[in-house]
Amino acid sequence: MPKISIIVPVYQVEKYLRKCLDSLVNQTLKDIEILVVNDGSPDQSQKIIDEFQEQFPLKIKSFIKENGGLSDARNYGLDKATGEFIGFVDSDDEVSKTMFDEMYSLAQKHEAEMVICNLQKVDQHGNVTQKLTQIPNMPEKIDLRENFSVFSDLSYFACNKIFKRELFENSRFKKGVHFEDIQLIPQLLLKCKTVAQTQNYHYQYLERTGSITKNHSRKGLDILKAVEEVNAAFEKSQYADRKAELKNFNILEGVYTYLAYLAFVNEEDAYQKMEKVLKTFVENHHISMKEILIYQRFEKNYLLSLSLRKKIYYILYFSGLGQLMRKLI
Repeated sequence: MPKISIIVPVYQVEKYLRKCLDSLVNQTLKDIEILVVNDGSPDQSQKIIDEFQEQFPLKIKSFIKENGGLSDARNYGLDKATGEFIGFVDSDDEVSKTMFDEMYSLAQKHEAEMVICNLQKVDQHGNVTQKLTQIPNMPEKIDLRENFSVFSDLSYFACNKIFKRELFENSRFKKGVHFEDIQLIPQLLLKCKTVAQTQNYHYQYLERTGSITKNHSRKGLDILKAVEEVNAAFEKSQYADRKAELKNFNILEGVYTYLAYLAFVNEEDAYQKMEKVLKTFVENHHISMKEILIYQRFEKNYLLSLSLRKKIYYILYFSGLGQLMRKLI
């Protein structure tokens, strides 16, 4: 059994795929399998995959399937994975050579079901544009029962973590939706007792020029749908008694994350509908304006920790002027 199965969904990334796979085949942790899932990519990505499989036949496992989206490709890889732990790497990103070595060592050292590292955004020239620290001011080993604030503080990326394979029993990424990480990763955390972390920035997330559109649509409603699924799972979990942390999760993801997306919805009808759904969400979960304004993340007031532009946007929105100023964010 490999120590880690690394799942790499591939779709139209021929420009970046070679660098990604290079970073994986050169991991200092040798006992890994790399499952490269071609999700019906119409470009020359498969040619690159074939080259790597020929050169590294004991590491690279290549699969071709009809296009079904990111969640479907990840789920396909999960069905084929045989490793003790699972990792996900997006095919236009890259990782440090020691990422999986350190994270697996931490999992073994602390008997952790999930291990988390920091990540940073890079541009197409490799310049770091933003450092994303995940769990500051916390120990290497985190007992969730004693430090459950992690549940409401954590950024729920799939790509900067490794997961005990058993966590995925009866759990898969939801197909045909956006924000699938927000839907699934918190549910996996609820199955854990111990999490480990490193403050090293192992994961390099590529911000492609033109890849991020600021013309958002009704698909942002999937954020609240994902949050509601987490709410339902929470009530059945071993942490069902931790209501304060659940409310904070709802504030971070259901209010702040959702509003950050809503800021760039230009179609007026879509904006009005999405704003109405948000108001219903806030009412249903009994979230007060005071709770939103004093919400703390990593023991600091979240609103005050944001950039000036974001502060202005949220304050104006909460003052009833959000539609006028939403482009500020």
